[in-house]
Amino acid sequence: MTQSGLPDNAPVAAPEDRTPAALAHASSLIAMVISAGWLSFVGPLIMWVLYKDRSPFVRQAAAGSFNFNLGLWVMSIVGWIFILTVIGIPIGAVLLVVSFLGQIIGHIIGTMRATKGRTMGYPFQIKVLR
Repeated sequence: MTQSGLPDNAPVAAPEDRTPAALAHASSLIAMVISAGWLSFVGPLIMWVLYKDRSPFVRQAAAGSFNFNLGLWVMSIVGWIFILTVIGIPIGAVLLVVSFLGQIIGHIIGTMRATKGRTMGYPFQIKVLR
């Protein structure tokens, strides 16, 4: 049970907010494929701008997805810097793999949770949007 008295698996969003929230999560994966991962934060940013005043659920989903992408984007840049130093190749490779898998797994889970009306608490966030 949550503090509000609702069961932990109770939906927190109206049915009409679930699709845009799921799209806020899934847009990162779509952009990741199109841009080789470098523009994965654009989709959630667009969804945040469109829904920030219309739906708190979609705003939270888009902000979480954006902030998560920003954190993993920074991780990728640090990974590439390590790789370019040659001596840091093992560390850089691990950071890139964690970033890549984190984006895929995190956004799939976020998309699935949003379709059920549930929120997603992403790790590795740089909280820029709220």
